Amino acid sequence: MNVVVLHDSGLLGRVLLERLRERSLQVTPLLISRPESLSVEDLRACLPPGADLVLNVLGAPDPVAAEADPEMARHMVFTLPLGLADYCSDHQAALVQLSSSYIFDGRKQSAYISSNPGHPFGQLGCWQWECEQALRALLPRHIILRTGWMLEALVHRVLALCDAGGTLSMPGRCRGQPVALRDLARVLAAVVLQLECGAEVWGTYQYAGAEEVSLYELGQAIVAQVGDRCKVNVVDAEADWTRLEPANTALGCIKIRNTFGIKQVPWRRELPEEVRLVSAARSAKTAPAGS
Repeated sequence: MNVVVLHDSGLLGRVLLERLRERSLQVTPLLISRPESLSVEDLRACLPPGADLVLNVLGAPDPVAAEADPEMARHMVFTLPLGLADYCSDHQAALVQLSSSYIFDGRKQSAYISSNPGHPFGQLGCWQWECEQALRALLPRHIILRTGWMLEALVHRVLALCDAGGTLSMPGRCRGQPVALRDLARVLAAVVLQLECGAEVWGTYQYAGAEEVSLYELGQAIVAQVGDRCKVNVVDAEADWTRLEPANTALGCIKIRNTFGIKQVPWRRELPEEVRLVSAARSAKTAPAGS
């Protein structure tokens, strides 16, 4: 199976490619440095011939960026994936597309399951839900994988304040399940291996780390993991960015376990490695050229 991995310069693409190369797969990485400015026509021209599976892990904008620039959000999480779906349809390829818990408004009192319809209240969730529905109509051979909070983004938020110190508002009203980079790479690789074996398991799945937690508790856990060098005080309060967070983003993951045998991994177990990865990436970005 020839697997084309579309990724940007973020950590997920790098970690996923490392994982896939450990397997007996033909992997063709395709780095898209500025996906927000890439047209569908240019994207199709970049795709190599002979792809059996396209794995799209281009990063989505965060909810704040999506609200500030809805057209960019639409392009990233709707237009480009639909362009990929058209390409896959024309070339008899399958598509794996990421989505997220932001397609839900958080009003449900229990965990969302994969058959629950989306009801987003922000631009990011809106376009992800539109993308999901369009993919189901256009491309029967697809996997949509919804994820919980990306732990990487929350670690970045804490580390950004570590050097200067300060207060980080993370409300206890918001509850969800973080997903670490290496854990998500593990899940995606397991899905790809099942597809390579010819499994006809197309559809929508969900994955999030084991153990539901509030944003406030998660912030405290990240600060504790970073250690004494982090002079951040986490408070149970709202911030501008948290007003776009649904109160409940818990995801039921029974379907992916029953279909692929993928069990949830505790995010706390993954937290030390996540902090190490994000810290190293931040240090590399600030290092002088040639150092």
